[in-house]
Amino acid sequence: MAKNAIVGQSGGPTSVINASLAGVFESCKRRGAGKVYGMLHGVQGLLERKVVDLSGKFPTAMDIELLKRTPSSYLGSCRYKLPDWDTPEGEPVYEKLFNLLNALDIGYFFYIGGNDSMDTIGKLADYGAHVGSDIRFMGVPKTIDNDLMVTDHTPGYGSAAKYIGVVMKEIIRDATVYGTNYVTIVEIMGRNAGWLTAAAALAKAEDCEGVDMICLPEIPFNVDRFVEKVRRMQALKPSVVIAVSEGVKLEDGRYVCELADDVHAVDAFGHKALTGTARFLANTVARTLDTKTRSIELSTLQRCAGHITSRTDITEAYQVGGAAAKAAFEGHTGEMVALKRISNAPYQCTTELHPISEVANLEKKVPLEWVNETRTGMLEPFISYALPLIQAELTPIYVEGLPHHIYQPD
Repeated sequence: MAKNAIVGQSGGPTSVINASLAGVFESCKRRGAGKVYGMLHGVQGLLERKVVDLSGKFPTAMDIELLKRTPSSYLGSCRYKLPDWDTPEGEPVYEKLFNLLNALDIGYFFYIGGNDSMDTIGKLADYGAHVGSDIRFMGVPKTIDNDLMVTDHTPGYGSAAKYIGVVMKEIIRDATVYGTNYVTIVEIMGRNAGWLTAAAALAKAEDCEGVDMICLPEIPFNVDRFVEKVRRMQALKPSVVIAVSEGVKLEDGRYVCELADDVHAVDAFGHKALTGTARFLANTVARTLDTKTRSIELSTLQRCAGHITSRTDITEAYQVGGAAAKAAFEGHTGEMVALKRISNAPYQCTTELHPISEVANLEKKVPLEWVNETRTGMLEPFISYALPLIQAELTPIYVEGLPHHIYQPD
């Protein structure tokens, strides 16, 4: 019998991250893994010996199906930054981790996450090679931010983009009912990459005029110019709807939200908590122009909306989990599964492997050639890129009118 496997989830959740967990679990069991363990709250939980045997948690196909349709991280998550293994403070951490893995007879280690999670996989694989461990470490991509290098897109992005496109259409309809001057500013997640905010462009269709302005973090932001653009737009139509990334920055590198009085905490990876961008801009517009304003912060809604999951997204999330397990059992380590697009029409995508060094601590930005000349909207290449990712739906399993989710492990 093969050695045991262990899988963890890290970073911000998505509506399809559990589909990747299902893919890892089923693929490992098919390949003869003795047990499949789950880390509760990622590597941080593993260090605290918080591990659950998943082998008996999903006894039927319906349990797996329910897991795939349950949003957020079934195993819990963390934002724990592993120290470098070749430092005095790092060495005991890695010794403890590898002692724990060896005690569980682990041969295959999977981590589902984004940039920071791939950093973790890279460090563990490097340390494993240093000490001659035969444990294979594989990264499984996930992030609604869509900012991982080498992969065409990330599982989680398609469903978040679908949610944003749907919600923006509904907000536009709501914003136009009174026929009076009204500016609605919607804040969308995205620290340094504007893929999610760009998805607001999907709202434009035969039945919807679309948003009036899209503000990406890739483009330096000027508050005065922003207000002037709003003034000119409102001279042509009373209701203006704007999508703005939480991470838009001034030319000096400060986040726009830092102009407000909010306190912004910093996590273990040095990421400043971003919030209040839309509220600050709405207040600024209201003070400057003769108009009512409203700010809407989508916040965690855009990443946990399991009721509006893209079938394409959830299918690919399951596939990358399975591909990671397949690669590990074939001897691969220190790599991440990536999605490779073959064609748009018809949409076809496959998987491939890349070294973690090509992914960890790097960010993929929205190509500026996909943004229009006025830097207020997206061009056709982005629409062609994003549309296939939001296609079809996977209806939740409803019980008494509400989506049914699988319970967290004990």
